[in-house]
Amino acid sequence: MIAPTSFFADYGCHVRILEEARTLQALGHTVTIVTYRNGKDVPGLDIRRTLPIPWRRDYLVGSSRHKIAFDALLGAKTLALLMRNRYDVIHAHLHEGALIGLVLGRLFGLPVLFDFQGSLTEEMVDHQFLDRDSSVYRPLRRLENWIDQSSQAIFTSSANAQQILLEQFQCKPERVHVLPDCVNADVFKPADKFDPDDLRLLRQQLGIPQEAQLIVYVGLLAAYQGTDHLLQAMQRICNEQSNVYLLLMGFPNLTYYQDLARNLGILERVIFTGGVPYSQLPPYLALGDVAVAPKLSLTEGCGKLLNYMAMALPTVAFDTPVAREYLGANGLLAIYDSTESLAQCITQALSPVNAERYRQMGTRLRQRALQKFSWRQAGMQISETYRQLIDPTAAKELGDSNVLHSRITR
Repeated sequence: MIAPTSFFADYGCHVRILEEARTLQALGHTVTIVTYRNGKDVPGLDIRRTLPIPWRRDYLVGSSRHKIAFDALLGAKTLALLMRNRYDVIHAHLHEGALIGLVLGRLFGLPVLFDFQGSLTEEMVDHQFLDRDSSVYRPLRRLENWIDQSSQAIFTSSANAQQILLEQFQCKPERVHVLPDCVNADVFKPADKFDPDDLRLLRQQLGIPQEAQLIVYVGLLAAYQGTDHLLQAMQRICNEQSNVYLLLMGFPNLTYYQDLARNLGILERVIFTGGVPYSQLPPYLALGDVAVAPKLSLTEGCGKLLNYMAMALPTVAFDTPVAREYLGANGLLAIYDSTESLAQCITQALSPVNAERYRQMGTRLRQRALQKFSWRQAGMQISETYRQLIDPTAAKELGDSNVLHSRITR
């Protein structure tokens, strides 16, 4: 696996890489992950890191011109591994990983699976690193198009992303498959499965009154994630209710958002934890009465929704294709980009009058997570695609979903 990021860092694509690797190992695969110098090691995973860059030792997240140097080192490390060891498949995450994989895959005669988690150029626009009017936007868009069209097989985290590849980048339909983000429902489980004394102690340590209602959010803190909208919605909620708190778990930009909360007059009602380790996240989420994912990006996945669903939490999100795809008919969808609608949906979920209705909605969300978003099922789909890449005669077409489904079912 090529992971052009500071793996592991407790958010987003890192969770997908981690859970895919663990699932594949459980199915008998040997997985080597090559990644940037920074990041946390994970017991049980074979992680190979690049050399450091002296002038950017603390790089962890986001678009940056320094990624060019990081990716050059990543390509060199991948080349060294391919020269020393025998591998069957290159599983490349993100466009930078796919570019490295495609070049070296051709050199070593190895098939490449591209794990697509959003448009390269649109993500750079979302991160405010690139402007569509910039002179480099078109060349980057053409490079993105070449990577997408050259990949032998592509997994997308949503059907929406699949449509983007087919309609905007003219990828061959038989090469593009939906592999949604999934969740470990044995770890992420309803609050009544935790020790109530442990939850009470955690609540006390965080400074949340025992009788208060709690909104929970986990993820990156950034404009495209809807963090500004969430704090502005919280201001509206606080103006109407005196017993509601927000547990904001994430990074970076902590100082910026603490200042924003202070300016909005809600700093005392928002608990900033910074990054919470993925392995320690479930009890924090179990404290919540409602979960929120106000992500604005229209091309990326939103894996946090699945964690909320497995916890049986009533869940509020902006009305986006990915949110509809994950939540189905049991999510509270706010009008896209509307702070007022976001606040109304959260207030609705917290209303004592609707308590039983939204408790049942949370239960249905967990059932949906169990039925449709299992990592073991995803691992079997990955394994079957590997097999077809290694032996093209295994199926008439890589995209024959009926053949794939029947083999997985058996």
